[in-house]
Amino acid sequence: MLAHRPLLHAMRLPSPFRQLFFQDDSSLTMTRFEPTGGKDLATRPAFSQMAKADLIHRHPVPVDHFPDNPAYEPHSNSTFNLRYYFDATYYRDGGPVIVLQGGETSVEGRIPYLQKGIVYQLAQATGGVGVILEHRYYGDSFPTADLSTANLRFLTTEQALADQAYFSQNIKFPGLEDKDLTSASVPHIAYGGSYAGAFVAFLRKLYPDTIWGAISSSGVTEAITDYWQYFEPIKDFGPPACILNHLKFINIIDNILLGTNDTTITTLKSAFGLQNLTYLDDFAQTVSEGIYGWQSKNWDPAVNSNSFNNYCNIITSNTAANNTTDSTKLTVSSLIVAGGWANESSTLLTPMLNLIGYVNTNFVSRCRGDQDDCFSNHPEYLTYLDDKDNSNYGSISWQYQVCTQWGYYQNGAGYPDDVLPMISRLVDIPYFQFPCQHAFDLPGIPDTDAINQYGGFNLSYSRLAIIGGEQDVWRPASGLSQYVPDRVGEPSTTDQPIILIQGAVHHWDENGLFPNETTTTLPPQPVKDAQSQEATFVKAWVDEFNQEKKLKRTPKPTPLRKQMRGSRRGSL
Repeated sequence: MLAHRPLLHAMRLPSPFRQLFFQDDSSLTMTRFEPTGGKDLATRPAFSQMAKADLIHRHPVPVDHFPDNPAYEPHSNSTFNLRYYFDATYYRDGGPVIVLQGGETSVEGRIPYLQKGIVYQLAQATGGVGVILEHRYYGDSFPTADLSTANLRFLTTEQALADQAYFSQNIKFPGLEDKDLTSASVPHIAYGGSYAGAFVAFLRKLYPDTIWGAISSSGVTEAITDYWQYFEPIKDFGPPACILNHLKFINIIDNILLGTNDTTITTLKSAFGLQNLTYLDDFAQTVSEGIYGWQSKNWDPAVNSNSFNNYCNIITSNTAANNTTDSTKLTVSSLIVAGGWANESSTLLTPMLNLIGYVNTNFVSRCRGDQDDCFSNHPEYLTYLDDKDNSNYGSISWQYQVCTQWGYYQNGAGYPDDVLPMISRLVDIPYFQFPCQHAFDLPGIPDTDAINQYGGFNLSYSRLAIIGGEQDVWRPASGLSQYVPDRVGEPSTTDQPIILIQGAVHHWDENGLFPNETTTTLPPQPVKDAQSQEATFVKAWVDEFNQEKKLKRTPKPTPLRKQMRGSRRGSL
């Protein structure tokens, strides 16, 4: 999910070739720190590299918060440092501490949210301190010397939740040591997106006296092993012509791989230039890859990817690539017939030729060695998981959490028999368990009950906001799931806000723009509305905290009966 481009592909299981080749994909740009018009045009200047270094801090937390739990044996009495960034530019007395949980990536990728995104917006609106807090086993926050399986025993959501609670209970911000900004004295509001969105929802429920409120954006509060529903929002909201062609191509490929002779299978693999790929499930996964770009769609130009749109344009085009030969056309036409779509062979021919060209350009031509080494998810080729140095957390850490607690195997085998799958049925749950077996000697059957005990789909709590995108691939695993009728249409209140952002994909409310970057359409109105509502209810939550604090400090008046008795005694 994170192994290859952690800042852009969070919550996405990896295929090995992405690690090798997608790093230089020019269609995806890493989050930038500078406003497009230069610092002098922005109301608030961008953080320079020196300023960013000044914002880096570390706070000690226990390695093991649960010394009585045998799951963490042998236990540890040590501490380690959690890295965090903070900005007190807008702090006013009585203001909250807004903590964005970094989740399954380095905290450095979250800095823009402190500069111009949701943390900046909430801190400015409330007079608060903005914080970006790193998750254990990511970035630069490691409780152990390496990522060996034995040392990963402390990588659980439970331990990480306790980290953030400990941070809020004990933090003293450098330069603000004269102020008590712990959760006992000021409201701590947690924000998270995706895995971190589920994380802060759990945090609010488990530590209600520490975390005053939480915003769960695209929070995947239901851990699911067989997560074929990942693709359903793409099917529901993607361009109809693109989705229809994609479904037909996957069906053609499956019909050949599952139901024809070896000669036709060899012809299919050769047509795609993948004749040297040993395993059929690896082939099926590789040729399905174009559909995954949906998750990387974003309204913010700094992080948006056009890969999904490019894929759709290619497989719906009626103009074939220039280098297509008559021989290739005959071969592909015969494959369409063999795949069961003879009645549409003429209309599907050019789009399928273009699919082959897409796979060749984006994957096959970029493989500089053995195709199995480039594309296989089978154990003998997962060498990138053999490096257990902490620096390889991008490949190891989230994979371990997937294998042990979260699942989310985005497979095609789980689809109902009467439904055309969005990904090949050969890509099944065992296919995604190979990394678990190879890297950690684990079966890859996650203990989802360890996560779902916190509430799953139905998790709700006072001052817990559930935010999500209408078109998000992770919506089916969230409190806004379209497959959980009891939550659909639930009323939104200031105490328990519920916001479904129209047209949005994955935690779109997290991003922001500098004033000089905004246009009449950016941010989109539904995103602006959601962010405005978030500022409004967080301000109400802060006021509620301060009112309760004031009431606790105000001495209760002496009852009139006691006053009278006291005055009579005093008169004698």
